[in-house]
Amino acid sequence: MQFSEKMTRTELRATVSLASIYGLRMLGMFLILPIFAIYAEKLDGGSNHTLIGLALGAYGLMQVLLQLPFGMASDKYGRKKLIYVGLVLFAIGGLVAAFSHDIYMVIVGRAIQGAGAI
Repeated sequence: MQFSEKMTRTELRATVSLASIYGLRMLGMFLILPIFAIYAEKLDGGSNHTLIGLALGAYGLMQVLLQLPFGMASDKYGRKKLIYVGLVLFAIGGLVAAFSHDIYMVIVGRAIQGAGAI
């Protein structure tokens, strides 16, 4: 089966936007995995493997905890507004994690990122 119809400009823009957002979400979860433990060991408190695991898991944990509340909020306020809120939270979390000097702030940053990656 072939589709001969081309996407309209609006459909193409929406498709690229959603694919980019989903790609950022996947990058946030998986891109740092190979190097995170090495990076975390250089931080204050980074020698504690439990805290390193918590920093990695905080992202997914926040997604799990906030998936339903943000879903209900998107039904009430609209998906587009919540996508913008999520992108802002994701960026703030990335900045917090990037400029942190100890593992605890990395955990906070990753949790904020996870909250924004809904």
